[in-house]
Order: sequence, then C-alpha cells, then structure tokens
Amino acid sequence: MSDRFDCYFVEKVDGEVRHSVAGIRLDDLPQGDVLIRVNWSSLNYKDAMAARGHAGVVRQFPHIPGVDIAGTVVESTSPAFRTGEQVLACTYEIGSGRWGGWSEYARIPAAWVMPLPSGLTPRTSMCLGTAGFTAALCLEALQHHGVHPGDGEILVTGASGGVGSTAVMLLSKLGYRVVAASGKTALHAKLREWGAAEVVSRESILDSSSKPLLSGRWAGAVDTVGGEVLGTAIRQMRHSGCVAACGVAGGPQLPLTVYPFILRGVTLAGIEAAFYPMERRKRIWANLAEPWRLDRLEVLVEEADLRTLDPRIDAMLAGNIAGRILVRIRGDEKAG
Repeated sequence: MSDRFDCYFVEKVDGEVRHSVAGIRLDDLPQGDVLIRVNWSSLNYKDAMAARGHAGVVRQFPHIPGVDIAGTVVESTSPAFRTGEQVLACTYEIGSGRWGGWSEYARIPAAWVMPLPSGLTPRTSMCLGTAGFTAALCLEALQHHGVHPGDGEILVTGASGGVGSTAVMLLSKLGYRVVAASGKTALHAKLREWGAAEVVSRESILDSSSKPLLSGRWAGAVDTVGGEVLGTAIRQMRHSGCVAACGVAGGPQLPLTVYPFILRGVTLAGIEAAFYPMERRKRIWANLAEPWRLDRLEVLVEEADLRTLDPRIDAMLAGNIAGRILVRIRGDEKAG
C-alpha cells in the first residue's frame, strides 16, 4: 500500500472554493470500520455540487466527493467484512457529510457497506450507481402499487438524466411501454435506442392550467423533475395509477388538489434512496444483478477519471450530460 494516493480534493482557501487532484495519506481519511481500495465511482448531480463546494451538500472543508464506491476491502474492524472482499457502497452520507469515493482509498462505517452481489462487477455496479439504484426503487414502487406491463403507458420525465435514462432502460427490459419526456431534442434518437417506445418534449406533457384533473393517459410514471411536471403527471394518471417521484429540479412546490387521489385512487410514492434500509437495499441490488440485469447498460455510459472529471462536472451543472458518467479511480490496474 503506497504512502500517498490520489483523490479529488475540494477545499476552501481565503473564502474561495478550490478543487484539484491531490495526494493524501491514509491517516488523513476519517475514522471508520472498513477501508476500501476504490476501483470505480460515478458522477451524480449531488457529486457535481459537492465538487464545487455547494453549501447544501458539503458540510465542512476539505472534502472529497463521490457518493458511489465499488472496490476491495483492505482493512476491516467489522466481522462482517474480510480483507480482499469486493464491496459496494452508495448514498447514506458518502460524498456529502463524509468523504466519498473520488479517492483511491475510502474509509466508511460498516453499516453503509454491502458485499458486491454475484452477477455484478465493480465496474457494472458503478455504471448503475446511485442513479440506477434510485431507478430500481421507482420500479419497485410501481410494482408494489399494482402497475404492471400491459396496464398502459409509463411516463418517465427528465428521461435523459442518470435516473431517467436508467429507468427507461429498466422499465423497457421488463416489458413496460415507456414514453420518455425530455427537453433535449437532440437526444430523442438516443432515448429510443435506450428503450423508449415514444419520445415527447417536456412542453407536450406539461399543463399549467388549474384543472384539478386532466384526461387520464398514464398507468404510471417515474418523475425526476418535480414541480409543475410532477403535478401534471399526477393529474394525467389513469385510475389506480402510481407516480414514483424522486427529483426537485423543477421545484419543490406541488400545484395540485386532492382530486387525483380521492377520485382516481392515484398513489404518489416518494422515493428516498439515501437511508433506504440495508436488508431491502440488498434485495434491490440482487434484482439489478440478476432478474433486472441490464445487458445493454454500456450504451448509457461515458467513462472519465479523476483528471478528466472537471469538464463533465461543469456540463452536468449546466444540464448538458446524458446518461451516466462512470469514474475510473485506479488507472494502474484492470478493475472489472
């Protein structure tokens, strides 16, 4: 184990946020039960904000972003994990309240770590990452509330983003007819390649009127946007439909009455990934590894490393990223 290793280091100097690829030592890492040699991570919107020192994400400086981690256990004080075991960790406070995975080594609590499921490699697990995990939670919510293939069309909003694109592919694989809504016209062909049966503009599915109910079109929806887009989707639900909501890019306010819920029996299922219980979390990842396995996942993915992340971070914050950004942490070895 080398004395120094690389990480993406965010610090505040004289009130100015600075970021660089820097060398640190193991002793610099926070206390924790499990030391992981990180092979792969990913870029999520939360990571992009952390990389630029966003006060709503970074609680103290210096900081290392990276909500997703896949790698190998180097040391463990927990009997739950052994040296050499392949593991993954995502969400919780990783990369926000605690140093994250954009580092060759990460030390985190054992309660946040799980064995890598059989059927996934470290690389494929991070092609999914938090975005794929969230998309899977949305699918689970639709199934739990009785929305199945053949019941009708499923709307996915913000479909070109990390969660949306994975949801399109996942729902399509399981036989749902997916209508992908995106404000990025240039990506409509790509969305069809990812599995959408139909692609529509965001404007075409948005209704800013005060009508309490709209014509019922959708059997279900995965909403990554929030605001008026979510309000419209709920008002367009067919009877007994379900909307899985996981985003607030369009705002936290919900312009709505109770009528979709009490006249059509619509369910609004809030999706919270950060502290999802570990035993249920393992079941979701086991599904992603086997019955829900995405064999074409690579078409969603662009690869970067710590030194080529900055342009992708800026593009993500500007809304110009489609699909998933996979982050290679250790470039000196083949890390499957």
